Amino acid sequence: MNPDITLIITLSLIVIFSPFIAKFLRIPTTPVEIVFGTVFGYMGFLHESQFFELVAEVGFLFLMFIAGTEVDIRKVLNTDSSLTKRILFYLFTLYVMAILINLYFDLGKIFIILLPLISVGLVATLSKEFGKTPWLELSMTAGSIGELISISALTLASASLEFGVGAEFFEVIAALMVFILLMLFIFRVLQLLFWWYPEVTLALMPYQDNKEQDIRLSIGLLFLLIAGMMYLHLELAFGAFIAGIFIPTFFKHKHDLPEKLESFGFGFIIPIFFIYIGTSLHVEALFVDGLIVKAVIITFAMIIMRLIASLVFVKSLGIRDALLMGLSHSMPLTLLIALATLAYHANSIDKLHYYALILASLFQVILVMIFIKVTYKNPSKPQGF
Repeated sequence: MNPDITLIITLSLIVIFSPFIAKFLRIPTTPVEIVFGTVFGYMGFLHESQFFELVAEVGFLFLMFIAGTEVDIRKVLNTDSSLTKRILFYLFTLYVMAILINLYFDLGKIFIILLPLISVGLVATLSKEFGKTPWLELSMTAGSIGELISISALTLASASLEFGVGAEFFEVIAALMVFILLMLFIFRVLQLLFWWYPEVTLALMPYQDNKEQDIRLSIGLLFLLIAGMMYLHLELAFGAFIAGIFIPTFFKHKHDLPEKLESFGFGFIIPIFFIYIGTSLHVEALFVDGLIVKAVIITFAMIIMRLIASLVFVKSLGIRDALLMGLSHSMPLTLLIALATLAYHANSIDKLHYYALILASLFQVILVMIFIKVTYKNPSKPQGF
């Protein structure tokens, strides 16, 4: 049979049956898709293909776009100042511990960025299971700020890995600063425009929409921001993430839009990215001496440092809920894989550490989900932020 036909059939079957396997195992679908990618890649059903790689890349950018839709920038900016200080101290603690862990285990400078990564993607899945609990609400707020910092760090890391720390690197930093200032200006202009003329919002995304204008506008924003990133030679994921932020910030009346976008993304294009990641993890690599040990060290280092940092919220959440919040940030699967892939292709980490990071991302999801379910019984009520 034609290898491309085999590839398409295999991808289709994995996309169809992964949710059933995940439901049976009571874990998120993502680890299942990665494992299937590894297994079927080893068996020869999945092979390198320009089509496969392109769809996977689009899937990753769409995933970053979906992550952006979880962030309401107005809500972040209106966060209580005392809470904001605690969140910033929480994030600062993560980076300090990342430096100390890196020095102790001699992992490499890139791990100072890798270890504190935060992504709210899987936090959103926890919300579906546990509802709106105080620790999850705080997790989303702190996670939104943390993810903004993580995405910025990803962009800077991408530039430094590509150009080195030289004139071109500082040009990228300057371009990034200009882009951020431009985005803040646009956000402010749109905020005033939609406040004075709310009918513009409804014209762009009407309630009764039989032409799918909301989807068209969302995808249009995504590609416009990606084009801007390409022009400025910045990390494309940053543009995709910023594009996603526009949705909840300016189109709150379209409550179902993020769910519609998630349905399309997680129903088809995003799983292709995770399957593709799975194919990059070769089965024979699992038997490389020291790989499992490194993956376990990275896994527990990332979990423990978040548990320690989360203690800053004990007074407002209680010990149990504070730890639950820390656990919820211990699954930065998407960003961890993205930065690990970036670092590997830039020769910043070797293949052993790349495989260790992929394995660690899987271990984290499985272990953290178990820890959260064991810890979550009767969450303590917050004392007040």
